[in-house]
Amino acid sequence: MNDRKDTIITLTINGQETAVPAGTSLLEACASAGAFVPTLCYLEGVCSNASCGVCLVEVEGARSLLRSCVQKAAQGMKVNTTGPRVLRARKTAVELILANHPQDCLTCARNGTCELQSLSERLGIREIRFPRTKKKLPIDRSVAGLVRDNDKCILCGRCVAVCKDVQTVSAIDFAGRGSRTRIAAFMDRGLAGSPCVQCGQCSVVCPTGAIIERDETAAVWRALADPKKTIVVQTAPAIRASLGEALGLEAGTLVTGKMVAALRRLGFDKVFDTQFAADLTIMEEGSELLARISGGGTLPMITSCSPGWIGFIETFYPALLPHLSTCKSPQQMFGAIAKTFWAEKAGLDPANVGVVSIMPCTAKKREAGRPEMVGAWQWWKEKGTVPEKPFADVDWALTTRELARMIRGAGIDLATLPEEDFDDPLGRSTGAATIFGTTGGVMEAALRTVYELVTKRSLPSLDFTAVRGLEGVKEAEVDLDGTKVRVAVVHTLGKARIILDEIAAGKSPYAFIEVMTCPGGCIGGGGQPVNIDAAKRLRRNKAMYVEDLRLPIRKSHENPAIGALYADFLGKPLGHLSHGLLHTKYKARKV
Repeated sequence: MNDRKDTIITLTINGQETAVPAGTSLLEACASAGAFVPTLCYLEGVCSNASCGVCLVEVEGARSLLRSCVQKAAQGMKVNTTGPRVLRARKTAVELILANHPQDCLTCARNGTCELQSLSERLGIREIRFPRTKKKLPIDRSVAGLVRDNDKCILCGRCVAVCKDVQTVSAIDFAGRGSRTRIAAFMDRGLAGSPCVQCGQCSVVCPTGAIIERDETAAVWRALADPKKTIVVQTAPAIRASLGEALGLEAGTLVTGKMVAALRRLGFDKVFDTQFAADLTIMEEGSELLARISGGGTLPMITSCSPGWIGFIETFYPALLPHLSTCKSPQQMFGAIAKTFWAEKAGLDPANVGVVSIMPCTAKKREAGRPEMVGAWQWWKEKGTVPEKPFADVDWALTTRELARMIRGAGIDLATLPEEDFDDPLGRSTGAATIFGTTGGVMEAALRTVYELVTKRSLPSLDFTAVRGLEGVKEAEVDLDGTKVRVAVVHTLGKARIILDEIAAGKSPYAFIEVMTCPGGCIGGGGQPVNIDAAKRLRRNKAMYVEDLRLPIRKSHENPAIGALYADFLGKPLGHLSHGLLHTKYKARKV
């Protein structure tokens, strides 16, 4: 059979003639004909191993039912997706999965977003007909960002595929045989004993609650109820384009002002914006890049704001750590500034200030707990006014999913809330900071500022489209008054590996590289709403640029709050105080 994509074949699906390109799977062909075929293991662009047995269809002339996710459509095929034999087989396949699945839907974090739960309801399953055959396994709570519960695992293989093929980390794999088959880290040592970087992509693609973020909402609720504490919150750029989706709105809906209102109603004392610290990051990172170019520093310089990426280079390419920017991420810069500059101005004891960050990322939980992230405590200690026990710059990092659960639990209807503004001064930001939320955004924000710092002229256009889009690797060239600087943008750790191999071989042509851990950058982060697909990522991506255009200031160096911070506190970019609070060093990670 000719499988060329420009060859069109016709087949009949549920009595309707359908034309599709040769090489199309039966699953895709059925979808194009409007015939729903359920799946559990299949996920476009990630996994298609035909393990779940749910996507069965009946093809005239075939002796058995076919798994549509791996079976190619053929000329003249007659396919039935709704016959009694098909429906019976699908139902049985799900019932067999449910036999070993815990019946704890009411208390599961994935209640309402679980694909297995949804499919069971769709197939009309009302009883568990088969006995349990597997032994219950212990829950893996060994890392800061993720929790694995193999009792809820249906062995779909999505997590294995995304970890191995997309992220090239291979922290988990199938282990055992027969009824003892399970997903495990090497030697069953848990994620802490694996090269896992806690990016959380496994939790986004998991159809059940087998891998979820470590929930810290109870601790935040307790802090909010403590009258001795001042609890402030910062929200990452990508949250404004995904929180609405987690609460039932269309993907890509911008909810910036409503999100601020919701956070105030949850009881936060101040609602600030991580985008303030993103503008601060551009000032420090842009200055660092120029210093490296003019002073013969290590090039290419690579961004350091994505903690999953930091874990990756620390684990797999420690020899290339000098290429990392020394800048902390915006999350950590914000925490350091909130507990020094802002706390001092507000007359607050920094030990009683709690910083909560709302992030699209599970790796941010690990980052917040890194032992070196105590810059504010070190600053106060030099002044002799804090207890000996260190306190973290950021106390809790919640995912988009956790915030959505808090809002629902408090009975807050996001859609009906008024639009409210962030609090000053750590709530002021620019369009450049907004686009940090998508791949290419950090690079574009940096170029808007670096170009003007060098040339003393504005870019011909602030829309640096060469680094936009969801392609895996993008590159561009910028002329800085006669010095041509080549830059690159990559997202996913698999694509980062390509760039790192070039650097290791001495073949990299770039001066500056942006790396984001997750597909699409933060819009596709491991803490974002589940059941993600390429179309949803694209809508979130577009929302970031819409927000950028809406803001009156679109360049980080023009943010008046950032200017005031340097004038009143930090002094200058790359200065002594900036280095102490806003920069750090990374080291090889041993597994």
